[in-house]
Amino acid sequence: MIPAAFDYVAPTTVDSAVRALAEAGDEAKVIAGGQSLLPVLRMRLAAPTKLIDLGRIPEMRGVRDGGDHIVIGAMTTHYDIQSDPLVAEHAELIKLATDTVADPQVRHRGTFGGSLAHADPAGDLLAPALALDARFIVSGMDGRRTVSAADFFVDFFTTALHQAEILIEVHVPKHTGWTAHYEKFQRVAQAWSIVGVAATVRADAGKIAEARVALTNMASVPIRATAVEDALIGKPATAETIKAAAEHAAEGTSPTTDGNADPAYRQHLARVLTSRALTAAAGV
Repeated sequence: MIPAAFDYVAPTTVDSAVRALAEAGDEAKVIAGGQSLLPVLRMRLAAPTKLIDLGRIPEMRGVRDGGDHIVIGAMTTHYDIQSDPLVAEHAELIKLATDTVADPQVRHRGTFGGSLAHADPAGDLLAPALALDARFIVSGMDGRRTVSAADFFVDFFTTALHQAEILIEVHVPKHTGWTAHYEKFQRVAQAWSIVGVAATVRADAGKIAEARVALTNMASVPIRATAVEDALIGKPATAETIKAAAEHAAEGTSPTTDGNADPAYRQHLARVLTSRALTAAAGV
């Protein structure tokens, strides 16, 4: 199908993009890589009066060192994140999850911030951002503010972004020396996750000193598997420890029913995939 008619602007600064969004009102849409929005426009499930393209704002691209964290520009492509040495060293979990996103063509066009702001509960980058306690920097007419990952995702396809706000960058605390793994289950290659598990651990003297586990598509937003984390901390990094901890993975979840799975099956997958993810992350 052909999208409904709309006006198009391509600002070159964050401030001008925010102004354009504020002036256009509720009927405007922001486009980043376009991998989620363009299909919706073509099917006329969305019909914005104005499209604001962020692709010409250089300050929103790239990865840089922020001291105790790394800064990932919202317009940084998945491909650039896959190959960035700072991400690989300090936020391996994000790199590994990005490796599983769709296919090379999508990863060359899709953006980190676009995926997060789209807030699809089946999206593979939301849970890693939550597990690593990422902070989202958003810009609006009143200036910039910081939103934690735990507060950013509100509901299905809904975030804490206000109408005239744009996600400009993400600050990810450094998890240097942590090992990680992202495990997902899907019906066919390149499809959305039916369930996914983001796991990263820090071992010390054969024991799990710290652990972060977050789940994809087990609720309307990504959720931390805190019961799993609590069952791991201070315990020996063994297969037995991980298997026992993974049995808690479905606690506190509220998965939905769709054409792929019902809640019981998703809860089963959460336990199985958590065990696999932690086993790979811990190297046992």
